[in-house]
Amino acid sequence: MEDIINIIETLLFVAEEPLTVDRIKKLLNLDGTDEILAALRSLTDVYEARKGGFYLREVASGYQLRTRPEYNEWVKKLLQPKPPRLSKAALETLAIVAYKQPAIRSDIEHIRGVDCGGILRMLLERGLIRVLGRKEIPGRPLIYGTTRRFLEVFDLKNLKDLPTPKEIEELGASETERADEIDAAAPPEAVNVPTSESPVSAGDAHDQSDTAAGPDKGQIALEALKGPESADSTNPVEPDRSEDAVPE
Repeated sequence: MEDIINIIETLLFVAEEPLTVDRIKKLLNLDGTDEILAALRSLTDVYEARKGGFYLREVASGYQLRTRPEYNEWVKKLLQPKPPRLSKAALETLAIVAYKQPAIRSDIEHIRGVDCGGILRMLLERGLIRVLGRKEIPGRPLIYGTTRRFLEVFDLKNLKDLPTPKEIEELGASETERADEIDAAAPPEAVNVPTSESPVSAGDAHDQSDTAAGPDKGQIALEALKGPESADSTNPVEPDRSEDAVPE
């Protein structure tokens, strides 16, 4: 048992993505998963008891060693990462795909109110969404769904961990209340009013122009949950069950 724990810990340390139990089972050439699950629980307990720089996290239907958030500042100083920025428009589009998958482009654009072709291509290139196939309707449009990379980036075990409609409404209400409190407390001269001379980054400019005709005040996720009438169960498509397919 001790050897299995050490082997699994080694695999987790060198893996570039979360390791599933089935993947570990194949690597160790074991018949069952009981020993693997017991080893993972043991490792989790060890890291939690130690409270060191690492912890074992279940994410994207697998397991991954991660640095503790309280030490992110020091990791950034060493690596000096420059993570690619997702615009508000990209996040809105990604939210729609996540909640409505399998989704086609026309449904996404119906919810957002703007063309999403360029954003979908960008999300595909970054590995956050993937093409699951084609819908058997006139034109046979491409069908989009999220990837395991999406789950890993947003720290989700699976799609069931996405916020529910009630949680989204509560979050939106609390953010609105905080914004109202700040506006009420701030003196008139402290209110920052954007002007034509205010510097705007390329990403911010894209956000403003691309979402001008779409929903506002964070309602995009709720709209994604409701969805257009065309995003129903008509002509359902079986999602791709390959290794990169999003688990149910």
